[in-house]
Amino acid sequence: MKTRTIIGLEIHVELSTKTKMFCSCKNEFGAIPNTNTCPTCLGHPGTLPRINKEAVRYAIMAGLAFNCDIKTEMKMDRKKYFYPDLVKGYQITQQDEPYAVGGYIKLKNGDKIRLNHIHMEEDTAKSNHDENNRTLMDYNRAGLPLIEIVSEPDLKSAKEAREFVEKLAQTLRFLDVSDCVMAEGSMRCDVNINLENLENGKRTAISEIKNLNSMKAIEDALNFETNRHKKMLEDGNLGIKETRRWDDLSQSTISMRTKETTNDYRFSIEGDIPRIKLEKSFIEDIKNNLPELPEKKEQRYIEEYKLSSYDANLLSNDRKLSELFESTNEIVDNPKEVSNWILTELSRRLNEFKIESDQMNLSVKNFAKLINLVISNKINNNVGKKLLREIFESNDDPEKLAKERNLLQISDENFLEDIVNEVLRENPQSIEDIKNGKDRAFGFLVGQAMKKTKGKANPQQVNALLKDKIAKF
Repeated sequence: MKTRTIIGLEIHVELSTKTKMFCSCKNEFGAIPNTNTCPTCLGHPGTLPRINKEAVRYAIMAGLAFNCDIKTEMKMDRKKYFYPDLVKGYQITQQDEPYAVGGYIKLKNGDKIRLNHIHMEEDTAKSNHDENNRTLMDYNRAGLPLIEIVSEPDLKSAKEAREFVEKLAQTLRFLDVSDCVMAEGSMRCDVNINLENLENGKRTAISEIKNLNSMKAIEDALNFETNRHKKMLEDGNLGIKETRRWDDLSQSTISMRTKETTNDYRFSIEGDIPRIKLEKSFIEDIKNNLPELPEKKEQRYIEEYKLSSYDANLLSNDRKLSELFESTNEIVDNPKEVSNWILTELSRRLNEFKIESDQMNLSVKNFAKLINLVISNKINNNVGKKLLREIFESNDDPEKLAKERNLLQISDENFLEDIVNEVLRENPQSIEDIKNGKDRAFGFLVGQAMKKTKGKANPQQVNALLKDKIAKF
């Protein structure tokens, strides 16, 4: 039996504004519960919402990055339902006039996954369940600015869905509009899936899996559901439309409720917020100031800097690393060396200290100076690595340290020639061995020269001198 998997996603993303969507309370993860609240986000009678302009700007940035059409006029609506996490008894959202429509995200294979729309709304409070089966409410999250990104059902596999979400999160992080940390709830994903029997056209009923909070959970849940729906088709059972949840322990989805009837949210216009009208110049200004996005940046790094696709991908997908790369290369003017130092030694230090590149003490000036010392053969590569470990924390001048500790390489031609002559006089057997094809003997002679200079001789010059002189024997 040939089948087709049909997957659509609904992704909620918290925007990284300083304050909430409709009040001036802090947008801050990890604060003491119920400390970032006020009468407005707690839904007290008589309070009025005020739209956060920065949240609107961030939302438009996301829409433009995903190739959407941005509406210049829209409204806000009230989505009414009763639940403890919704203090007002309704959520301010956009029902039928989303601010962004259309758009797409391109996968690695070239497929364009269409977006239906993106709309703005406010987040709800967070329910915390303790060991005594009590539910404790934290209203710090109530009223945080959200965008909901709704895809068309164009995804064909769990693997594609994961790639889609990873690229979406990567882009939003690059724009600095959200950190997209699923473990902290700043990005949450609902998936819809069903299968079609291509031989008779029959489809299983759609299953919705709610609140998936990791990339792995998205892929695992969809793989499980794909197999479950396929088994249903094989059994001649089309199932029922239902909402399910993913259980990590059993590695399976569990039915929560059926969806035989449509939820009646009794939508109505948000009367406290007038229709929103955006100037075209406001949208154009945002569009003109969008940063270069990862896909274009990666291509530019390959074409302009001749980096490998692997290195270009790693650098372009991290905005802070890419900025460090470009600012360092302005001084060094050797993109391959700069890329290598960032992606190896520097990344090792960043991971060790668990910080981002913009949080380190090391300045671009001293980092570039260290790379230039190695490139110009003033210090060797190993000395450079050791100095980086030190200046990463201290931000000392690497050239000054190298001079103070007598670490600068000896590049004086006459001095090195005397050393090489001395090594050759002391090791005539090694010369014979080299002439007889024993290449290891050459390495021994290099080692002897380095030993005599306490490791400070320029190895490239030593190599060249030895080859030149041995050829004359």
